[in-house]
Formats: sequence, C-alpha cells, structure tokens
Amino acid sequence: MEESCCTCATLLKNILLQYDEKSEKPKALDRRLDCCGRVICGNCIANNRRFATYCPFCQVSTTPAPLPQGLRDLPSYTPPSSSKPSPPSQDPPAYSDELPLYSSLTSTQTPPPEKDSSSQSEDVLHFLDHEHDNLNSLSLRYGVPIAALRRANNITSDHLLLARRTILIPGEFYKAGVSLSPRPIEGEEEERRKSTVRRWMVACKVSEYDVALLYLKEVDYDLEAAIEAYKDDERWEKEHPIEANVKGKAKTRNDAGRRRFTGQRPC
Repeated sequence: MEESCCTCATLLKNILLQYDEKSEKPKALDRRLDCCGRVICGNCIANNRRFATYCPFCQVSTTPAPLPQGLRDLPSYTPPSSSKPSPPSQDPPAYSDELPLYSSLTSTQTPPPEKDSSSQSEDVLHFLDHEHDNLNSLSLRYGVPIAALRRANNITSDHLLLARRTILIPGEFYKAGVSLSPRPIEGEEEERRKSTVRRWMVACKVSEYDVALLYLKEVDYDLEAAIEAYKDDERWEKEHPIEANVKGKAKTRNDAGRRRFTGQRPC
C-alpha cells in the first residue's frame, strides 16, 4: 500500500524534494512520526519547520514547548455559577374527571378603547397637478398609505386619478391639517363645494346644476343628507303622480323633488 504525506496528502513517490542551491542537498527529509506512525514529507517540513519536532495529529512535540503535551481532547467546559436563584418549578395542575363550568370558560373581555373623534384631524383637500402628482408621490408627501388614499376617495384604479381635480387626504394619518398643494384662484372652500356638487350630480344622476345647488344649500353642503333628501323626494313623486297640464307632456326624471322648493310638496 502506497503511503502519502499526512499534511499535504501527496503520494510519497510523487514528491520531488526541495534542494538547497548552495549545498545541493535536500532541505529536509521525510519524517516518520513515532507517536502515530504517519509520515510528513520533506517539503512540508521545509515549508513549516515546526513539523520537524511536532505531530499535528497527536499534538505532541519532541522538544520542550510552552503548551502541555497531548491536547487532542479539549478541556471540559464548566459554566460559571450564577448568583441568581433558579425559579421554583411549577407542577402542572392535578387531573380531574369533572368538566369545567361554562362561566369559567367564557371570560369577560373588555372591548378595545374607542378612538377619540375629537382628537382626529380633519381631511385635507389636495389640488392635483397631473404632471407631478400620483398616488405614490402623494403617499410619500403626506405620509399616508396608498390603500387609505384609495379608500377615502373611492379610487379603484390609479388611472382614475387623471379625471379628478382634487383628492382628499385622510386626517386619520395626516395630522398637520395643511394642504401641500398650491391654492386655486377661487379658494379651497369653493373648490370643495364644487367637488361636492359634482359628486351629488353623479350619485343622483341629475345633470342640472341648479337642482344640485338647491339640495346642497338646504343641508349646508352635507353630501349624504342631500342625496337622502333627493331620494325621499323621488319616492314621494312616485307615490303622488301629477299629470302634466299640457296633454302629451310627460314628467321627466329631473322634475323629481322640485315641488319641495316650489311649495307643491310640504317639506
């Protein structure tokens, strides 16, 4: 069986010894270890003179060394003693065949505290600049999640932002209460009213601007109340049909609710 060097794992017959240029003698000869019988080639000894007196496997040196002989087995580790007392062991509860009471299983849970609506800031109206504004930029500028912007403005897709002039910034997330967009010429309140009028006309499917103003001014531009008032008038019109004065002239859908303001229907 052919032997190899125990450090470089090269067959001994294939090793070319390194020779000294001046003396033309080998720098080091192969060494057979007395402790384990392995062989260290002369080239490894020439590159590391420690192998001439040391066995890297048995960790034994033939010359005096500062380290103790035979360090193959590492010293045992003893953890430091902690001054903190160990917690007492808790025994599991005793087993019982009796079923627990229903009242013990249904523990009363306190409801989470409700948010104080008075401390919440009002929504801010942002006037859009379609060349620079999008949902991502608005989310970064105001620190509002994109999902919250979509939910507050009923935007199901990002490209629907191009059809809007304004967008509401929810005060739940934006506490500063100041819009970061330039103000229009008419003013922020006027733009807010115009936006409410357009939303009412879309919700009620009414194309006449004057009718929208009548309903919104009556409830101080409360959108939900104005829509409910129009729906109520529309139901009343269906329950009390009025024939047209001129024969062949039918009542159109936009006539619903006008009698509230003309005195033909009590408010």
